[in-house]
Amino acid sequence: MTTTIAIGADHAEIRDGVQKICADFPGAYWRERDERQEYPEAFVAALTQAGYLAALIPETYGGAGLSLRAASVILEEIHAAGCNAGACHAQLYIMGTLLRHGSDAQKRRYLPKIAAGELRLQAFGVTEPSTGTDTTRLKTRAEREGDDYVVRGQKVWTSRALHSDLMLLLARTTPEAQVKRRGDGLSVFLVDIRAARGHGLEIKTLPAMINHNTTELFFDGLRVPAENLVGEEGKGFRYILDGMNAERILIAAEALGDARWFIRTASDYAKTRIVFDRPIGQNQGVQFPLARAYAEAEAADLMIRKAAALFDAGEPCGAEANMAKLLAADASWHAGEACLQTHGGFGLAREYDVERKWRETRLFSIAPVSTNLILAYIGEHVLGLPRSY
Repeated sequence: MTTTIAIGADHAEIRDGVQKICADFPGAYWRERDERQEYPEAFVAALTQAGYLAALIPETYGGAGLSLRAASVILEEIHAAGCNAGACHAQLYIMGTLLRHGSDAQKRRYLPKIAAGELRLQAFGVTEPSTGTDTTRLKTRAEREGDDYVVRGQKVWTSRALHSDLMLLLARTTPEAQVKRRGDGLSVFLVDIRAARGHGLEIKTLPAMINHNTTELFFDGLRVPAENLVGEEGKGFRYILDGMNAERILIAAEALGDARWFIRTASDYAKTRIVFDRPIGQNQGVQFPLARAYAEAEAADLMIRKAAALFDAGEPCGAEANMAKLLAADASWHAGEACLQTHGGFGLAREYDVERKWRETRLFSIAPVSTNLILAYIGEHVLGLPRSY
């Protein structure tokens, strides 16, 4: 099968529309949200109203029914404009679990309201304090009692839980000792956060280096209706894995957008900043890191496009999705370092936005999925080397 990859500024109408929205949310808006650790409510509302957060929801349910490539362009442009999609991107990348594995009744009940902006599906409860990336070892349990599942356990780094109506929750429904494979016995649930808070769910804020509105979740006897089970009981881990390629590609697009912002910002500054009677951009010590970052960003862009094209064509894309995330995370970090260094002391001044973006882009090397785990994946699944962990 031949897969076509578009080169250049594809989806020009989407890029233009996103840029116009972002123009209404300049650096001052993001600095204020960052300083106050506030959720960018107005920004998310603008994206919702324009329909961008319903990009992957089929038109049948009121969404735009766009490709993953189109969705990646949305996130890339948000970050390239100096904004941050972390407050709302989960609605794009966790949507696949509900779309592919949810029941018809669940889709009819929730998708139209999500597409219309009446409901938010922004929270994804997977990571736990004691297991981290070793997801199959998670401790949160969901035990069937009549028409409900009773959930007990804890989640951490669950961003946007205080700003979401719904959450996808991964919990163990069959004890690990009773399954043949560690990935078996895990199930996905759609939790109504509005009804759950104060009735078995406690949410605590988790202050962090970046303003991602992340939280800790504590489940103590939360009753989740059995009808909120997504797909079949015990198959939740493979449902989550099924959506990870999309997540990798979309997050890579955000990192690419950051890299473009850093390179553009640093280049503009280097052309006008005069030291020793000449622009600092005339010095190779300033030029070369920016030039290398640009080359890395262009390489990442091509891999993102390839991964998205394969995904949209229904072809296997695990290696490409992971490499796209790796290359884009590295490009954004190297571009951020070059931008900060180019600005010197002014790079540390909040009014330039460099230090904020620098902090934000550091996340991509860690989550979702660290670059080391991606390298381990490539070593084992692409190169055929022995498993290293």
